Amino acid sequence: MSDFDNGGAEEGPEIENELLALDAWHRAKGGRMVSFAGYEMPVQYEGIMAEHLWVRDHAGLFDVSHMGQLFLSGDGLDAALEALIPADVVSVKPNAQKYSLLLADNGGILDDLMFTRWDDGIYMVVNGAVKYDDISHLLDHLPDDVTINHMADAALLALQGPEAVTVLSRLVPGVEDLVFMTGGRFVWNDVPLWISRSGYTGEDGFEISLDGEQVAAFADALAAEPEVKPIGLGARDSLRLEADLPLYGHDLDTDTTPIMAALNFAVGSKRRRAEANFPGAERILAERDQGPAVKRVGLVIDGRQPVREGAAVVDASGAEIGKVTSGGFAPSLNAPIAMAYVPLALAEIGTVIQLSQRGKVHTGTVTAMPFIPHRYVRAGGK
Repeated sequence: MSDFDNGGAEEGPEIENELLALDAWHRAKGGRMVSFAGYEMPVQYEGIMAEHLWVRDHAGLFDVSHMGQLFLSGDGLDAALEALIPADVVSVKPNAQKYSLLLADNGGILDDLMFTRWDDGIYMVVNGAVKYDDISHLLDHLPDDVTINHMADAALLALQGPEAVTVLSRLVPGVEDLVFMTGGRFVWNDVPLWISRSGYTGEDGFEISLDGEQVAAFADALAAEPEVKPIGLGARDSLRLEADLPLYGHDLDTDTTPIMAALNFAVGSKRRRAEANFPGAERILAERDQGPAVKRVGLVIDGRQPVREGAAVVDASGAEIGKVTSGGFAPSLNAPIAMAYVPLALAEIGTVIQLSQRGKVHTGTVTAMPFIPHRYVRAGGK
């Protein structure tokens, strides 16, 4: 789950941005700060392409503390959450993590999220740009027996890349035993940590939640390791695009269903489909069986010029029939790529698509996603 777009709009001048706990740390490291999701955040340090490739080869440290960290507890929590998201919450075991979607009544997506079973409740991470909307939605729809704690004082770091496990296990022995989409409680220098083996780059890696007052010391310890460099939001966006990880507010929104977004796995539970008691279930299940009108696809763009969000998918007459929702240059592929919504008849791999951007026509070819293989460390080595 991610909520940054490299070319996204900044907040209006009337909005005073909050500062991350690591704000001074980022500036001291040379981070170029931009306004995003109500915060001042580092978009890059030495350059997006160099940072992107460093993560693919080594380990990158991201500050994602703008994300919303929530803790939900109380009687009937599992059933109450299943009334709002399509995931099979009941079957999630302690310390296991799952991706899901907060759904609107029409089956559109209010947000995508990650949740984990803790011993005493559910830990949930939601997108920073809509976290207060999510909290309001949960407060409005969950029963009074369920308590929502916004962990506003907690920071969240992501350490991503093939050398992440080597680095983190030096500082926090035992993390190497985690597998993808599992987590556990650890301690570093008497600082409690919640660590999950997850992330939003397609690489092996970890997300670490800890008290905001302790995060600078921990970030210093990580950055002191030779395999680690701080990485900005620009590279985070290009990494997630290569890895086929959709971005809320761009590739996902309230007009988009999980099936349109090619997130069929998010409604993969046979029990949940049979019960059909999540928001928009009738529409979503009909699309799952019959196919949606439009579908999110990956495109490799001819030439060297990227197409960006908002470019039109056009037919032979030049009429708009779809839209690019994310696009940019893929450093790992040395080629421009994009995600777009196209009519279902054009969603087959190998289909040639015409795109119009600022009066210029580009050609793209529908390709399998992810654009580069995921390198998650799964249970059983799969």
